[in-house]
Amino acid sequence: MTHTHQHSAASALTSSWVRAFVVWMAAEARAEQRPRPASAEERRVRADIAASLGGDGAAYARIVERYQGVIARRMTRFTSDPNAIEELTHDVFVEAYFSLRTYRAAAPLEHWLQRIATRVGYRHWKRMSRNTTVSFQEQVHDRPTDDGSPTNNDAADEVAAVLARLPPRDRLVLTLLHLEARSVAEAAEMAGWSQTMVKVQAYRARKKFHKLFLELHATASPRRSNDG
Repeated sequence: MTHTHQHSAASALTSSWVRAFVVWMAAEARAEQRPRPASAEERRVRADIAASLGGDGAAYARIVERYQGVIARRMTRFTSDPNAIEELTHDVFVEAYFSLRTYRAAAPLEHWLQRIATRVGYRHWKRMSRNTTVSFQEQVHDRPTDDGSPTNNDAADEVAAVLARLPPRDRLVLTLLHLEARSVAEAAEMAGWSQTMVKVQAYRARKKFHKLFLELHATASPRRSNDG
């Protein structure tokens, strides 16, 4: 076989492989676009949603029972007060009930409830920021180790203290991006903001956090010296 014939055969083989690969990729894409069959649990949830929309209170009670633990844990991001957690969890399900017609089954119901919970928690922070002003000294409780070095609890307390001093919008974006390690797209969806807004808010919030963190250490260091 001449060099030209070899080259032609190789080119034809390559073209056949490329066509086969393209056909395979197209088939994979179509398979991904096909709706995934709902699990038995998802079918029960959808049935309860449909019944709730028809006025069946027992069906919505089942939804609450199914997800209230998850939502209560979510609300611990916004407060450590057990009574407030219970009240905020209740608020989430009340808001969800009146918004249920807007739910689209493209995403699991839990994800939709988590977005509502984030916004309910954010409103709670806004209310608290209007009603409460707390100093760093009141928020931070130093628990040094035997050698006087900070513990992990100290570090967590310091972060919580600084976050508590930030405006609610800054606190929310840092919580979503850093404490919960969500992507910008996920944070935008949870907060109901654009991705650009998340990026801008995060940039400003990080600068404020750094400034307040330095303030915290400036006020805490003399106290540690006096305690020693």
